[in-house]
Amino acid sequence: MGIFSVFRSRDKPKNLGGGAAFLMGRSNAGTVVNEQTAMQLTAVYACVRVLAESIAGLPLHLYEYEGTGKKKATSHLLYRLMHDRPNPEMTSFVFRETMMTHLLLSGNAYAHKIFNNRGDLIALYPLMPNRVSVERDADKRIIYRYTFADDDAEGGYRVAKLSRSEVFHIPGLGFNGLVGFSPIAMAKNALGMGMAAEEFGSKFFANGAQPSGVLEHPGVLKDHEKLRTSWQAAFGGSSNSNKVAVLEEGLKYTPISLPPDQAQFLETRKFQVNEIARMFRVPPHMIGDLEKSSFSNIEHQSIEFVMYTLNAWVARWEQSMFSDLLPARDQEKYFWKFNVDGLLRGDYLSRMNGYAIARQNGWMSADDIRELENMDKLPEGAGGDLYLINGNMLPLNMAGAFANHKKGGKADE
Repeated sequence: MGIFSVFRSRDKPKNLGGGAAFLMGRSNAGTVVNEQTAMQLTAVYACVRVLAESIAGLPLHLYEYEGTGKKKATSHLLYRLMHDRPNPEMTSFVFRETMMTHLLLSGNAYAHKIFNNRGDLIALYPLMPNRVSVERDADKRIIYRYTFADDDAEGGYRVAKLSRSEVFHIPGLGFNGLVGFSPIAMAKNALGMGMAAEEFGSKFFANGAQPSGVLEHPGVLKDHEKLRTSWQAAFGGSSNSNKVAVLEEGLKYTPISLPPDQAQFLETRKFQVNEIARMFRVPPHMIGDLEKSSFSNIEHQSIEFVMYTLNAWVARWEQSMFSDLLPARDQEKYFWKFNVDGLLRGDYLSRMNGYAIARQNGWMSADDIRELENMDKLPEGAGGDLYLINGNMLPLNMAGAFANHKKGGKADE
């Protein structure tokens, strides 16, 4: 049979899944968790916003190999497409922000590729990931089925069948390498606990910041529903908090739930913020939690965010754009590159010390440094393109050559 038949048999299931929809739904805490409800948690919203805006704001260029170096391929059609405007309705920032939001919430980002009559890619339109299913046809080729609203279709929806070449797809972390799983679905119970804590807090203040309880009456009540309604109207809600209750006819109020301090409400909410930050691998200080941050470590945490969080997402974007957007004829000459250097520069003094070392050791020129600082190059002839080294650094076999020369001796002897 051969090894390739093994892979073919393993790929036989047609539906490759569109994320982790089967894991969405009610969490163990009793709350319903999906992409929309999860975004109502401020920590989730903050993490998604930080990551989406970071990727969207990075400089993105298409480069062409030139000898042993590279240059920006500004004349290529794809350069303007991704650098400026992927479609007439979106800027590059908005497009990348939208795609990154889809990727963070559903585990996949899809865009429909539009071609002109010559076969050139001229536009990219994001597809809603919850309406995309990835399948294999009878010939084992990957296809995408997209459900979209159509008033003329039966039921108001129609399904479009798109080939692999018509879709720009960035998959997140997954099990089969073809589609990613939703981080929201995989962390459903952690998010559900955070949502339950928020719901508890909301209901606590809706009840006038008093725990729920029972009204006890020594006799037999003919209309207990009326008593409960009147009590709620008089003392329920935050607007009625701190009112003095007057109990008649031996009526007694007994609380039956734990107050928030005994239920460790604040500690639970604080822990869930760290859980969500851990899930997205975002430093807590970037979403407003400064408890563990200080002036001495916050810069290093920000640099670690670029190194260990953003770089992985950048690699997914660059490699997906290389394979899905560049024609095969261009893949030997061009490549995509995000510029993250600006996020790694550190404070002004650290940058200047680093530039001084690079300049004195001959691997950066004045113009190289000025370009990194967004400054114009020096005028021609001013020596901005010279690479210099410190004059007192010599090869070991030349040490003492100058002294021997003064004495009339030879350095090699």
